[in-house]
Amino acid sequence: MQAELFADDRPAIALAPGAVVLPGFALGEADALIEGIAGIALEAPFRRMETPGGRQMSVAMTSAGPLGWTSGRRGYGYAATDPASGRPWPAMPPAFSALAMRAAAAGGFAGFVPDSCLVNRYEAGARMALHQDRDERDMGQPIVSVSLGLPATFLWGGAARSNPAARVPLRHGDVVVWGGPARLTFHGIAPLKAGAHPATGECRYNLTFRVADA
Repeated sequence: MQAELFADDRPAIALAPGAVVLPGFALGEADALIEGIAGIALEAPFRRMETPGGRQMSVAMTSAGPLGWTSGRRGYGYAATDPASGRPWPAMPPAFSALAMRAAAAGGFAGFVPDSCLVNRYEAGARMALHQDRDERDMGQPIVSVSLGLPATFLWGGAARSNPAARVPLRHGDVVVWGGPARLTFHGIAPLKAGAHPATGECRYNLTFRVADA
């Protein structure tokens, strides 16, 4: 993909065929996205989910859209209702889906229409181990990941968990898009460093858009 310039003048960064960082791509919508997160959390509060192995995740999560991502002793997957309340997940705000579709197209994946947005809240020390996003039915659809708030180090690995992982700095408003040959790349987030951001306070939010049920 040819480098383009976005709001903060950093060029796009190609991570691999099918994977690109779009620096500052979400800056223009950041306030609306953060406002949307607050509304989602009122309906479906953040919680630290349990892994199938019985460990509590360090990242707090909630979801929006027709399907929400869940984790528990029975495994990972998607559900139409919030297991904590039994009610449908909050609707995905229009600003969310519009940004996700625009970012996917900029990353080379036109026609992306997400039906799920996983909202992660990272506080100091929270991390995400290397993993693949493989609970979706159609691996032909990309992943769109939006960073808001405190800076983070994105870990971009390979086809196996044991592959070395590049450390990619992400800042407020950055978007990562990956799909095609990069769709099942192992990725994660290094432990978040303490700090404060004018837009989010002492945390980082990550919006991850998927097509869960094609």
